[in-house]
Amino acid sequence: MTISTDDASHDSSQDGRDDADLVGRVRAGDTDAYAVLVRRHARAALRTAVLLGAGSDAEDVVQEALVKAYRSLGSFRADRPFRPWLLRIVANETRNAHRSAVRRTGREERQARDLWAELLDPSAAVVDREEKARLLAAVAGLPDKLRLVVACRYLLELDEAATAVVLGVPRGTVKSRLSRGLARLREDLATTIEEVDHA
Repeated sequence: MTISTDDASHDSSQDGRDDADLVGRVRAGDTDAYAVLVRRHARAALRTAVLLGAGSDAEDVVQEALVKAYRSLGSFRADRPFRPWLLRIVANETRNAHRSAVRRTGREERQARDLWAELLDPSAAVVDREEKARLLAAVAGLPDKLRLVVACRYLLELDEAATAVVLGVPRGTVKSRLSRGLARLREDLATTIEEVDHA
């Protein structure tokens, strides 16, 4: 299975009920309907895998997650949104891959950082390359629990409820970790800027 992330029209603007209809069709044996779900949510799944630490293994992680999601559709509740459910599976697969991964080479780490930066928004001219690099480095330097919440909320643009589902934590935990993560980011970025100014 090749993951296509080119079709922006299938990214995040779709109606949740439409997803539920597609899931119903898949359960009835329509495999083409699952292909539509994959095209619609593949980019978000890939971004999630990269931002949660899969790095250069992100595509493999997403493919495995999509297979597991297909096999688990019987447990999907049609009254819930599909995307957070899928991203929870991606997050779990990312954790599994991270646990079993061997130490990355410098080249692989650079490739993962490049992919991360590209997936954030390659066309954004608002933040220059240097500032984006500083921000990405600061986010990557956060402790895992804080980094995951910040990545979900601001880099993946999930709301608090979806972030809670994806990470498998209570919503109150999302709020407290987000608050601590943002405070740490402000502190780290201010320190970096001061160091640059005094260089």
